[in-house]
Amino acid sequence: MSRGFVKEGDQEETPIIPPRAALPNGATNYVTPTGMQLLLNERKQLEQERATLPTKHEQQRRIELAVINGKLDLLNERIASARVLEPNQQPKNEVRFGATVTYKISTSTSAQTFQIVGVDEADVAKQKIAFVAPLAVALTGNNVGDILQFKLGKEIREIEILNIIYK
Repeated sequence: MSRGFVKEGDQEETPIIPPRAALPNGATNYVTPTGMQLLLNERKQLEQERATLPTKHEQQRRIELAVINGKLDLLNERIASARVLEPNQQPKNEVRFGATVTYKISTSTSAQTFQIVGVDEADVAKQKIAFVAPLAVALTGNNVGDILQFKLGKEIREIEILNIIYK
């Protein structure tokens, strides 16, 4: 039967599935071992949510299942494309993926520290930024003591790398 002959109240709206963190086209999906474990834990949680979804109104249940399945599809794509890089196997004297970097911006009085991680693991509140973030890109390949120019809006600031640690 054509959708044109369905009562208006019976029509279901297509649920909106929130996108995952952006990964530029053509970029390899690097993840730390911790990041991969977080992705696998998230999948386990979504699968458990799907299996224990309480039976409610049938239409509501179909919508909730569609959202969970959509999230699982996006997550499984991300897991399948993940390339795990061990931070402790990176060159110790150079900023690379997985590095915890301490740096100082010339206009600041204090140093800042963050770890360069995969896009799904990035969380500024936990001092983790994605390897595709402009600051991470600018620092990658540099060494302790290097001073580099970083464009921040219309300003150019100097950044000095103070320390590099791989955990």
